[in-house]
Amino acid sequence: MAEAIVSTILEQLASILVEQTAAQVRLIAGAEEEVESLHRRFHLIKAVVEDAEKRQMKENAVRVWLDDLKHASYDMEDVLDEWNTAIRKLQMKRSSGDANVSQPMRTVRPSFIIPSYWFSPGQLVRRHNIATKIKNLDKKLDNIVRDINAYGFIISREQGSGKVASRPSTTSFLDESYEIRGRNHLQNKVASLLMSGSESSTASAASSSQVPTQRPTIISITGMGGIGKTTLAKLIFNGNEVRNHFNEKMWVCVSEPFDDIRIAKAILESLKGSATNAVESETVFKQLRESIEGKKFFLVLDDVWTEEPQHWEQLLGCLRCGSKESRILVTTRNEKVAIAIGTTKFNIIPIELLSDEDCWSIFSQLALSRRLDIVECENFENIGRQIVSKCKGLPLAVKTLGSLLRFKGKIEEWQRVLENELWELEELDEGLLGPLLLSYFDLPPPLKKCFSYCAIFPKDSRIEKDQLIRLWMAQDYLKVKGREDMVVGEEYFENLAMRSLFQDFERSEHDGGKIISCQMHDMVHDFSQFLTKTECSALDVNKSRLQLSCWKARHLMITGETRSDMVPFPSLVYDETKLRSLALDQRLSFKPRIALSKLFDRLTCLRSIDGLQVGEIPKGIKKLIHLRYLALGENPWIKELPEALCELCNLQTLDVSCCHYLKRLPERIGQLINLRHLMNSKEEWSRLSYMPRGMERLTGLRTLGAFAASGGKSSKACSSLKSLNKLKHLEGSLTLRGLGNERDLGDDNDDEKVDLKSKMKLVDLHLRFDSTTKTKDHRVVLECLQPPPSLEKLGIYGYAGDTISPTSDWMLSLAKLRVLTLRFCNKCECLPPLGKLPCLQTLVLEGMSSVKRLGNEFLGIAEDHQARADQAETASSIIRDTAFPRLETLEFLDMEKWEEWDDCEITRGKTIMPRLGHLSICWSPELKALPDYILGLTSLDKLLIYYSRHLNNRYNNQTGPDWPKISHVPNISFTLHGPAAQGSL
Repeated sequence: MAEAIVSTILEQLASILVEQTAAQVRLIAGAEEEVESLHRRFHLIKAVVEDAEKRQMKENAVRVWLDDLKHASYDMEDVLDEWNTAIRKLQMKRSSGDANVSQPMRTVRPSFIIPSYWFSPGQLVRRHNIATKIKNLDKKLDNIVRDINAYGFIISREQGSGKVASRPSTTSFLDESYEIRGRNHLQNKVASLLMSGSESSTASAASSSQVPTQRPTIISITGMGGIGKTTLAKLIFNGNEVRNHFNEKMWVCVSEPFDDIRIAKAILESLKGSATNAVESETVFKQLRESIEGKKFFLVLDDVWTEEPQHWEQLLGCLRCGSKESRILVTTRNEKVAIAIGTTKFNIIPIELLSDEDCWSIFSQLALSRRLDIVECENFENIGRQIVSKCKGLPLAVKTLGSLLRFKGKIEEWQRVLENELWELEELDEGLLGPLLLSYFDLPPPLKKCFSYCAIFPKDSRIEKDQLIRLWMAQDYLKVKGREDMVVGEEYFENLAMRSLFQDFERSEHDGGKIISCQMHDMVHDFSQFLTKTECSALDVNKSRLQLSCWKARHLMITGETRSDMVPFPSLVYDETKLRSLALDQRLSFKPRIALSKLFDRLTCLRSIDGLQVGEIPKGIKKLIHLRYLALGENPWIKELPEALCELCNLQTLDVSCCHYLKRLPERIGQLINLRHLMNSKEEWSRLSYMPRGMERLTGLRTLGAFAASGGKSSKACSSLKSLNKLKHLEGSLTLRGLGNERDLGDDNDDEKVDLKSKMKLVDLHLRFDSTTKTKDHRVVLECLQPPPSLEKLGIYGYAGDTISPTSDWMLSLAKLRVLTLRFCNKCECLPPLGKLPCLQTLVLEGMSSVKRLGNEFLGIAEDHQARADQAETASSIIRDTAFPRLETLEFLDMEKWEEWDDCEITRGKTIMPRLGHLSICWSPELKALPDYILGLTSLDKLLIYYSRHLNNRYNNQTGPDWPKISHVPNISFTLHGPAAQGSL
């Protein structure tokens, strides 16, 4: 980690002179030499720091030297960033035409020649402070450099691997099937206990006289860290046997500290799909009892530590309300924990070390999967088996080393791993420290920083990938000349994933299975905290005694949960003046509220603030000159942001996506020239009614949550939607709100038009129309908002035109469109030929209250020879032969005037919806029948019909004459009272 920080400082020093030259701020004689002196000293430090990081494991004095170096380096990095920020602000002043900037330069002190703009009292003080800080740090560096000879460090010419490992052509690193090798017998044993009656456990309990017979039965998997307890539990949890045997299944990570209310809330959230708002313990436990009463459930309690039986009394009391056939599966490292929770000896399943052959099977799949030559694999096998033997049967150790060596193509590299002295440290942490250190030291400096930073997250928490990358960006970990930070961050994330340092990936159902979030194995998380124990700290406000785990913390997470009363904000945080990251648990509400003016006065080194919930941001935020990431979290109180925010020229991410009552953005937002991600609320109830003038200056913006069109109602607003044309790099998702006024398209005499089509990285577009605007304007506006052909998701809401047909040309050009949603287009009487969309997988039509009939035009099937000829020119062969070739989900909601769904008249040689698996029809009381091409689908797996009286009468399994036509569908649900009261058949 120290090596990584030193590398960053060297980059900063190299860029300072470049920045000064660009800003025409030159240093007089002697100052350049000072920068060069710093550069030489940090180069020397970098050459020995790799040896120092390895020796710190055994030598306490070296560990102290490294800590001193890290803290001095952090301080130097802050000073250099302050220097660069001052130069950047000077450049901004000059570009905005400040007259003072162009005046001749004047000498202020022996080290500098500066423009008169810097002669103002405030700027003079800042320059003096920067010079004083550098001078003080010089003394610290002198002592650190002097000790290099005393410790006899070895000068390294090769730090880490020197480059980021290339991504393999396959994504098999996400396939965790190899982790279950050698566990089939345990899987079968646990499954047998889950599915069987409670007699065996009851008999065992009686014979052992340990605990009385109870329900539900508790089964515990025990074993040391990294041996595969959680992996085995997940395999069982996700199996078909469990899915079919139990009414409900829930997974809760318990971890430390034990909190029965948090566990109860997590169970409720898993059951209901949303978090409970209850805070009183009695209310929470009452809700839990009511939710599981009489139900046969399967609950996994993962990573349990508490050995105190009394901690479980209330929670287990609630869980006993379930069916006697319910089961609880516990994973723990300690058999005493299993007994404390009430597991009988018969139901304790110790998980043993893997055999050598199972270990080799996992290792070879990872390390040799890229080598196709049999002879080459045989050459590596001998040394590979020796390495595997050092893992001592621990799957996590095998997985870590296999992931590391897949990138090593030479026998010599494998030999160095086998003979590395770090193996001597393995007894310090159950045999895992050695493999993890080997993997860590192989990382290039940037990846070491990225991995170590993850220690700030609570153990077992889900880590949102994009948020993590933006936090890395805020710490300047992703600087690669000529490359986008987010692209670099994606590569770094994938690299750490390939090395098995991340796991349990949540992936998008679309987007090629793109990773959304992940977790860290608890042993890997412990390792990251081991590496950063003098830098990262966590505060749990629910503990009776609050204390930081390290001195001069740089990154702090405040965790906990508000119970019946709001908790006080920890006052000791105000004294942590060196903090760079401050993250607050979203579940917390503080009373009294955070004294932000005091916080901003003292914590001026902050680069990221995450989860800040306040009613007002004070002007003092401008003092946070290093701030790059600001996320205000779930915040219903804040109404506006101060103009002072616009003085934060380093700000990269502003997340106000959950501030739905925010009425305006700062008018000078265009000054935030480094802003890359502006996540504002996309919801239709958002109070933000316009985008301020100057938005078009944010040319580096990559993410924009929503753009609110003003319709000419505000003089402070962007003149038109054409402002988006300047934002050429927008990507991901974009919502346009308040549409429907032709004035938002700009001056008709202007040749420039609104251009969304060129934004090729946009994949998700939502168009929300204002119901108070003129209908004729809606058609004009929609026609002008043609998306890029790469678009994958499109939503149109509140459109008041009588047809969407005028846009059908551009809509049908969306060859990659997968999801289409049309909601509350109340006046639309007919639909475009959506069946021609070649990749459409999900179609949702809601509130289309003027549609009375769906026929051939909806399918996109031509009715005459000329139409067929036209179709042949524009559509692919798939479309000519098939309507909706890839449609999987089709939903009709609130179609109150819909009467007819016609059978296709031109069926010869046509296939219609061959992949449709889910059909929902809700609140369509006038629809009389389903077409034969729907009734004949063999792919249909789920049919839901809610409050559609004619369909209910026709197809109901009790009275419907046409029930035989749908009886082949596996899952059918009818109700006359809407989806909330559905009843399955």
